[in-house]
Amino acid sequence: MNRLISPRRNFLRTTGTIATSVFLPRQIMASLAAIKSPVKLGMIADLHQDIMHDGPTRLKVFLDAMKEEKPDAILQLGDFAYPSKKNEAVTKAFKKAHPRTLHVLGNHEIDGGHSFDEVAKLWGMKGRYYTENINGLDLVVLDCNEKPKNHKSGYPAHIGEQQLEWLEKQLKILKGPILVFSHQPLAGTSSVDNAGEVQKLLNSAGDKVLLAVNGHTHIDHVDRVGEISYLHVNSASYKWVGGSHRNKSYPAEIHSKFRWIEYTCPYQDSLFTTLTIDPANGHIDVKGRESQWVGKSPSQLGIAAKPDRTDGKEICPKIRGRRLVLAAK
Repeated sequence: MNRLISPRRNFLRTTGTIATSVFLPRQIMASLAAIKSPVKLGMIADLHQDIMHDGPTRLKVFLDAMKEEKPDAILQLGDFAYPSKKNEAVTKAFKKAHPRTLHVLGNHEIDGGHSFDEVAKLWGMKGRYYTENINGLDLVVLDCNEKPKNHKSGYPAHIGEQQLEWLEKQLKILKGPILVFSHQPLAGTSSVDNAGEVQKLLNSAGDKVLLAVNGHTHIDHVDRVGEISYLHVNSASYKWVGGSHRNKSYPAEIHSKFRWIEYTCPYQDSLFTTLTIDPANGHIDVKGRESQWVGKSPSQLGIAAKPDRTDGKEICPKIRGRRLVLAAK
């Protein structure tokens, strides 16, 4: 059976909401006054158009949902699509879908042969890292792909000295409230190699920073370090399982054309979310979406979960609905 997703299917459903109290300094409650009404952001992470056979359809499901949700901006959180000629339909569809479309640079964006500076230019970004204000809400977007001095091989996950100085300056001059966005996590599993340094800066601005949001890990999770909560947004497409665990989840003709899919456990439906900051009630709401595995799950393939990732909990074909209830200390 060819289990392609369809934009007309109504499979996605809102999951049960998990309520969590996030205790913040009293000053940040005052900074919420900068937001006069709820701000909603549509977010999709790790589409991986260049791995999946149905990337354009997954994106369309997200963009069609955003027509109904009517967010104030939409963001893709990295590992989106190489900025190549063959992917123009994907990148242009995203750009045309909303007056305010924002990009975060993922580590796989350069696999097509471009530099990160070139990708940022091709996508019309302000720069590799930048700030944006959405109806009173300050967004700080980081580039976690810089190379440390001792880097040897592989994809770096690092924020360099110059960008750290820029971040420190922004955290001082922005009035807040602030959301911080990155592809690689700033805390928890698979975080940047100088995460402690970044966390120290964010904690120093704990009276302004509401939340940090990332993609990259393809899990559904929230970490808490010091003053800051870190939301891991699940992939739109799959969980990577690697070369030692082949997963023939689709018909042979699909695998013959898209050879990297067999290294994944795909989600049957596109996953994405909206994040809404409600200043009146002091809530941050993450809308849930739930799908199911195409074929076997990672545990059914015999893959042992890492200590900080539980199959069926963080490793899952869903984004859980969450409500972060802001409460002053």
